[in-house]
Amino acid sequence: MTKNAEEMNATQLLANDHRTVEDLFEKYEKASGLEKKKDLVRQICTELKIHTVIEEEIFYPACRGDVEDEDLDEALVEHDSAKVLINELENASPDEAFYDSKVTVLQEQIEHHVKEEERQQGNIFSQARKAGLDLDDLGSKLLARKQELKQQAEQGDLGPAKTTTM
Repeated sequence: MTKNAEEMNATQLLANDHRTVEDLFEKYEKASGLEKKKDLVRQICTELKIHTVIEEEIFYPACRGDVEDEDLDEALVEHDSAKVLINELENASPDEAFYDSKVTVLQEQIEHHVKEEERQQGNIFSQARKAGLDLDDLGSKLLARKQELKQQAEQGDLGPAKTTTM
């Protein structure tokens, strides 16, 4: 039985976001037609912008001191690298040169980032669990902020992704 978002702790909610974006990338790979590709990229970019904001505003600061600083710093740089492509893709047309290649590179960057957050040994999520962080409370905070950002996105007010390390 799948949990709804209100029942997820922080790492479950963030991992669920990862699955959502992975599914969108998979749909993009199978998509044909410029409008379909543009719509999927818009969805991917919106999901990633919201996800990076909630991690950077809430999750990573809560992890500081309990998760390796180097891991968190690297995650922030990875976010910024992805944000550059996100902003380029949001302002591009699917018939432009390098559009598909940029989507592919963004997908590869996200796959690498997800691996470091939740799949490899000593990942950020396992460090957070091991440190005994209140992941239920963090999950509630992440969800509340995510809902605010989704509402902004629906109103067209999300704006471009903002880098923090570049």
